[in-house]
Formats: sequence, structure tokens, C-alpha cells
Amino acid sequence: MLENLSGEELKNQFKTNKKLRLATVIIGGAAVIALGYFLYLQFIWYPTNEESKDKYWPGLNLAVADSTDAALAALKPIKEKYDGYIGGEIAQFVYARQLMNKGEFKKAIEDIEGVDVEDTYVALMAIGLKADCLSEMGKYTEAANLYLEVANTIDNDFTTPYYLKKAGLCAEKVKDFKMAAKCYKRIKDDYSQFAASNSIDIFYARAKSQKTK
Repeated sequence: MLENLSGEELKNQFKTNKKLRLATVIIGGAAVIALGYFLYLQFIWYPTNEESKDKYWPGLNLAVADSTDAALAALKPIKEKYDGYIGGEIAQFVYARQLMNKGEFKKAIEDIEGVDVEDTYVALMAIGLKADCLSEMGKYTEAANLYLEVANTIDNDFTTPYYLKKAGLCAEKVKDFKMAAKCYKRIKDDYSQFAASNSIDIFYARAKSQKTK
């Protein structure tokens, strides 16, 4: 057994035993390769968050310019290469939004469900985008529930009334006028500026005048 050999005997075994030498070289080589691969992943191949943040801007600019196909082409490699990093996740969010613009709602939902970000607002906008797709697909009850989830997560003067209104409109589609009226009333009571600029009084009066199915 090797553990019973002295240091000098081990040296002699290594010099005279070709198989032992070969095994040692192979194991040593594998260790070097493994270490090299680890360093490659950590310091060369893996992009950092800072690097990824600059990569989605060209695709985003194309999306803002309504160049949907061009934006999709620019964003796809970025979302794949930088998956798991902030730039890649934002690229995937914008990519999903462009798919929705093309009417590819199921594909958009698949992409948006893969977006994983720590920023609460972006995460909520991703849920809102999924609700938009469901609404476009005629799944109004599911969409309304998601809109309410977004509206209730963070209370502020923009996203809360914005998604409450969307929830109300979806509720009206399935003739749940009680829910719709509740959404509109909350906007009237708590977000007067948004209510005034979006004619919420009209929506509220319309929902109140109808009977829930």
C-alpha cells in the first residue's frame, strides 16, 4: 500500500512505474485544466453586471423608435449572453415587450416569466406586461387579478392608479362591474390627479350603472 511506503520508496516507485507516472501526469493535468477553466469562467468569460448594463441600450433605442423587428434582432443575443445579469434581464424584458407588439403573446409571456430582477419596479412592470398579454388574449379575469397584484404591491401616484384602471377595464370585459367600480372609486378617492386627467368619473359612473353578471 502506498501509505506504508517511505518517501524514498515513493520516489523509486514513481521513477520505475510507468503507469504511476502516467496516472500522476493525467491527474495533475486535469487539475491544471480544471483550475484554468475555473479562472476563465470567473475572470474572463463571465460578464459582470456593469458590463451588461451597456449592452441592451441599442436594442432599447430601436424599441423606442418602434423598430420592432430590429429591436428583437438586437436584443436576442444580449438576453442570451447576459442571462442572469441586470443588462440581460432588462434586455429580456424589452424583448418580451416587442414580442407583444408583434402579437406573439404566448412567446412574450414565456420570456417575461424568465425575467429575474431585484429592482421592485421592473419586477412589477414585468407582471404588468404579462397581464397586458393575457388581456390581449382575452383572458380578462387572469389579467385583472395580475393588475391588482401590481397595484397593491407598491402604493404610489403613478403605477397604482394606472394598474387599477387596467384592472377595472378587464373586470368590465367579464361584466364584473362591482369589481370595476371598486377599482375606479379607489382611484377617485386616493389618486385625484390621475382620476382628473383620465376621466375616471366617467368610468366609475358607467360601472356603477351596470349590474354584475
